Amino acid sequence: MPAKSKAQQKAAGAALSAKRGDTKVSDLQGASRQMYDSMSEDELEEYASTDREGLPEKVDGDD
Repeated sequence: MPAKSKAQQKAAGAALSAKRGDTKVSDLQGASRQMYDSMSEDELEEYASTDREGLPEKVDGDD
């Protein structure tokens, strides 16, 4: 499932970076921390790889 907003895509990228060990988990907060805890690396990859062109900055419900 692709990301629905740029904010969601960005949060997924941060969570994916932590899953891969490139970023400290303690640096995550908000939506990226929730995504890290609840999604697999494959799911995060799918969200993070969404093309940002045409996505709104934020959608109601994004954290």
